[in-house]
Amino acid sequence: MNNEPQAEHRWLQRLLGEWVGEGEIPGAPGEAPTTWRSQQTVSKIGELWIRCEARSESPEASIMQITLGYDPAKGRYVGAFAGSMLSGLWVYEGSVGADGRTLTLDTRGPDFDSGRIRDFQDIIELIDDDHHELRSRMLGDDGQWQPVMSVRYRRKK
Repeated sequence: MNNEPQAEHRWLQRLLGEWVGEGEIPGAPGEAPTTWRSQQTVSKIGELWIRCEARSESPEASIMQITLGYDPAKGRYVGAFAGSMLSGLWVYEGSVGADGRTLTLDTRGPDFDSGRIRDFQDIIELIDDDHHELRSRMLGDDGQWQPVMSVRYRRKK
């Protein structure tokens, strides 16, 4: 078993630090989106894992945590998402795209209207050393990805 950090682990460590963000959930047709502010802390769990904790500055004061690593045996990024607003654990597997900046994490879970189990993706895009974005989307019945939410983060100075 190879427990030495690899390039994929170093990719994740680019997210380490303190971040402030602005989030958005698309509104229904004709309605304004819901927006909020967020504080995110990304820390190491040894050299192979990271833990992202975000706290929203909204009336619900949601807290969420993502744990991410890279599994050389699978050749995939792996992890999990838990949030104070949800009762289930979302398990991830994913990969970095050809651009070298975008990590797409596949998962399954209940949609927020019917509770039906659907395919979701959480996408982390490294814009530059001081900016990244988290986008979530759900696969609709029409086979098209529908945006669920996005948060644009900037590094605290």
